[in-house]
Amino acid sequence: MMTLLAEIDQLRRNLSDARGRIDFLERLADEDPLIPIANRRAFLREVTRMIGFGQRYGTPASIVYIDVNHLKSINDAFGHAAGDAALLQVARILVEQVRNADVVARLGGDEFGVLMVQADRSIAEAKAGQLAEAVQQRPLSWQGRNLPLDISYGVHCFAGNDNAGDALEAADQAMYARKRERSVAAAS
Repeated sequence: MMTLLAEIDQLRRNLSDARGRIDFLERLADEDPLIPIANRRAFLREVTRMIGFGQRYGTPASIVYIDVNHLKSINDAFGHAAGDAALLQVARILVEQVRNADVVARLGGDEFGVLMVQADRSIAEAKAGQLAEAVQQRPLSWQGRNLPLDISYGVHCFAGNDNAGDALEAADQAMYARKRERSVAAAS
């Protein structure tokens, strides 16, 4: 009898350990390795979920595609640790500035995405402008220097009529179009 209880207890511990490892592996699969926010894989899954929600209920959602401007210059002048710190600061600002229901993710390199639930284009454009201003107002303090940070963004709104990859690509293209407009305006 005692052996059977001991075996049951051991099975429970093994099951608990296995659940812990599964949770850890799921976090590894869905979290950016540098910054503790969602990665591209998790972001696309959430976009797909929001597209389904939009198809069912007709509610809009928006993607804000963000590129950190001049990160290569920071890396070249101050090293990759400074570039990583800049990415971490941008991520913190984004997370602080959006609602808990929204999803912030690092899509790769110096690019971030924000999935804004129940947000049409005008709401998303206004929030994206606020995000850019918030980033610009908080330079990175690095080794006694304040390094200016700046982002470019593009917005794509959907209500269930996209697939996740197309929605992300449309937001990315909107970001590049805005960048081109800024560089033309700056050259004028």
